[in-house]
Amino acid sequence: MMLRALLPIAALLAVAAPVAAEGPLPDAAIEAATGLRDAALAGSGAYDIVEDLTTRIGPRLAGTEADARAVQWAIDTFQALGYDRVWTEPVSFPVWSRGMESARVVSPWPQSLAIAALGGSIGTPEEGIQAEIVAFDSYADLLEGDAEAVEGKIVYIGNRMRRARDGRGYGEAVIARSRGASHAAKLGARAILIRSIGTAANSRTPHTGMLSYDIAFRRIPGAALSNPDADLIEAMLRRGEPVVVELRLGAGIRGEYTSQNVIAEVDGREDSDRFVLIGGHLDSWDLGTGALDNGAGVGITMATGAMIAKLPRAQRPRHGVRVVAFANEEQGVHGGRAYAQAHAEALQRHLIGAESDFGAGRIWRFDTRVPEPMLPLMDQVAAVLAPLGIERGGNEARGGADLSAMRELGMPLAGLLQDGTAYFDHHHTANDTLDKIDREDIDQNVAAYVSLVYLVAEHDAPAP
Repeated sequence: MMLRALLPIAALLAVAAPVAAEGPLPDAAIEAATGLRDAALAGSGAYDIVEDLTTRIGPRLAGTEADARAVQWAIDTFQALGYDRVWTEPVSFPVWSRGMESARVVSPWPQSLAIAALGGSIGTPEEGIQAEIVAFDSYADLLEGDAEAVEGKIVYIGNRMRRARDGRGYGEAVIARSRGASHAAKLGARAILIRSIGTAANSRTPHTGMLSYDIAFRRIPGAALSNPDADLIEAMLRRGEPVVVELRLGAGIRGEYTSQNVIAEVDGREDSDRFVLIGGHLDSWDLGTGALDNGAGVGITMATGAMIAKLPRAQRPRHGVRVVAFANEEQGVHGGRAYAQAHAEALQRHLIGAESDFGAGRIWRFDTRVPEPMLPLMDQVAAVLAPLGIERGGNEARGGADLSAMRELGMPLAGLLQDGTAYFDHHHTANDTLDKIDREDIDQNVAAYVSLVYLVAEHDAPAP
């Protein structure tokens, strides 16, 4: 693997200007973290990791041959980056495949439609489904829908996602994708089409993503329309004539598969069994190369651990760092749940957890979810992050999806929130490719992560 050479980290540690902040760590620790931060800004190697992943592996749909190649790639890359230990842990799940997909308006004005089957969707009959569209502005409107109006038709939900720096528009809109199919089925629909959950209004590229079936209702096929095609359907409906669409999907579940969480550790300078946990998910959807979601998170966290690994043992923090490339987050957070099941009894060894799974935009806010005694330490972290343009947030961080099960167990969390203004233009689409990542931005991410990791791992207080 070709990785850009890092600047001499040990030398940078010696010349970095310390950041003053009151807290439990001495000035020497702040100075060391500041040096690592500045070394990352000068070139972290994270971009090259993502380039290698997207070039040599490409799309990594869970349960495919590319998934297996990605696991071996992660093992090899961790080892090449100098981690002290690398191992895998099994993660089992159902295998979903996309198959063929097509849709077209049959009447009143025949046209083709750009669609993507939703993850987990069943397929249509081989001859497809041909039915009239019944439209709802939102999932909330569907909940108020009338079964007589829906019976035998294809439900269309047209809610638009709101663009926001912190990505909050996703949570508002995604319920149409995740819950719409089952409620449409409850009302008697034959299939569901939704406006893509994404912010690229002018891109004829549909966004995939998981739907969740309620076991109380029958399953119906589901797909997302590109935003311009959703506009087209609405324009036809405004003209007052019935709009009939034909939908063909070859999607479905094809048995079970066992993939792997790939886990790597860097030892601290002391013989401690405690560590800071960071990571991102290794899988991606099949439409793009998964550069933003979540090659970037893998690259950021791998490069962070590698910076600690390159330090002489005497200059490392007291405790270690564990980096996880999680399996199959996209189709149900399977890797994160498996990790929590395997490591619940070792909860006290986890000093803090942080996940990168929101692309590669610059980090602008630092949130936490820690016990009150840890807040002075978090203030010191915030002081080192401030020159990166990162503001201190609150103490209600949620953590990434893969850390949700560990959060429920009580693991302290840090949230390094990236600028997601443009993230959902490309999220879950064929446009999720390497050209969307800026080297300086991803280096800023690593600068933030390595500052957090070093300072928390240097703290010698008992784990909360």
